[in-house]
Amino acid sequence: MLDYKLLHALSVVVDEQNFDKAASVLAITQSAVSQRIKSLEQTIGQPVLVRAQPIVATAIGKKLLGHYQQVKLLEQDILPDISGNNKNETITASIASNADSLATWLISAIGDVCHHYNVSVNFRLSDENRSINYLKDGEVFGAISTHDSALPGCTFEKLGDMQYLLVAAPNFVKHYFPHGINEQALARAPAVAYDQKDDMHIKYIEKTFGLKSGSYPCHTVRSSEAFVGFAKQGLAYCLIPQLQIQQELNNGQLINLMPENTITRTLYWHHWVLLKGVFKQLSMAIINRAQQALNNQ
Repeated sequence: MLDYKLLHALSVVVDEQNFDKAASVLAITQSAVSQRIKSLEQTIGQPVLVRAQPIVATAIGKKLLGHYQQVKLLEQDILPDISGNNKNETITASIASNADSLATWLISAIGDVCHHYNVSVNFRLSDENRSINYLKDGEVFGAISTHDSALPGCTFEKLGDMQYLLVAAPNFVKHYFPHGINEQALARAPAVAYDQKDDMHIKYIEKTFGLKSGSYPCHTVRSSEAFVGFAKQGLAYCLIPQLQIQQELNNGQLINLMPENTITRTLYWHHWVLLKGVFKQLSMAIINRAQQALNNQ
């Protein structure tokens, strides 16, 4: 039988990425944390962690984490003291999202629920093509993703389409694209990507202009809000959700460089089938707010 004290230790070590920090969270010694992990590994007969940087769970470790997270969710529904009815108790809800949703509609979606319940929301950010992996690994109860098929034990709802526009500031256009946007101009004009795994910009430029990744300058900025800042300051051209920059487009701070060639990403909300209490409320709020925001672009 599984010892949930040991699973709790595994969860904290993965979250904190450090045995010493995990010991502080669990209020035990570092050696006691190590012993709990060893005991868990002895129980199941195989490693549950890859002890490297970053610390990651093994395949069986990820399955155990997913099981543990779902057990925690069910406990919060069964036990009144931690179900959300007790305002002195804090419920932790982990959600995986792309940065663009967080920068536009997601915070307002969870607002009402967070005001009503004592909730601590833990966001795991990743590209919308990869955010589903957090749900697959059991680290979150729900994920905003472009995947259109359900994981085992999960279900999903369509949220809507997010439209991306290629934009730049007027001074940037004057400097880099005085004769229009073309392959020669793009070879020297700086762009922006979210990280090294962000392929939206790369695929767009390659498909539209035939330029391969690495043949043009590109900033790496892990912030959706910073994309807008770079564009408005005339530092780069970039793909940004229309929902995020409608005001800047209306007042002329940003120019749509390719109005005939936008990108559409269909987003889905994936979550565990068994949702109760505050988790169910958060899920419903996310679906309702997203559908309202994305369908009114």
